[in-house]
Amino acid sequence: MTELVAHTFRKDEKLCSQKLMGELFLSGNSFLSYPLRIVWKIFGELPSESPAQAGFSVPKKIFKRAVDRNRMKRLMRESYRHHKAELYESLIQSEKRLALMMIYIAKEELPYSKIEPAIVKAIEKINVQLSN
Repeated sequence: MTELVAHTFRKDEKLCSQKLMGELFLSGNSFLSYPLRIVWKIFGELPSESPAQAGFSVPKKIFKRAVDRNRMKRLMRESYRHHKAELYESLIQSEKRLALMMIYIAKEELPYSKIEPAIVKAIEKINVQLSN
């Protein structure tokens, strides 16, 4: 099943809906996977065909320059793009839809080698909670 999920991050996989984001932050589950805070919620219906929609955020309070914020978001998206297959596989098996937001919380810029394990750990944790 993992081979069927393309290593892309299309428009329908992006969390864009303000209504969905509001609901996600009001009643979603969250946990830390340093340097990220993950907020996620299972939805019955999502406005897309994709089993999951993901959003990425880096606070302006921590990184004043947009260039730095964009770089950190790019690293997070890249790592998610490579590892989303495991998440999609468990979502398809359990027939659930998921919205998640990854928020960068570290005070300094970390390299990809520190961000990638955090995203892998977060996806594993969500998979465990989905199977329960």
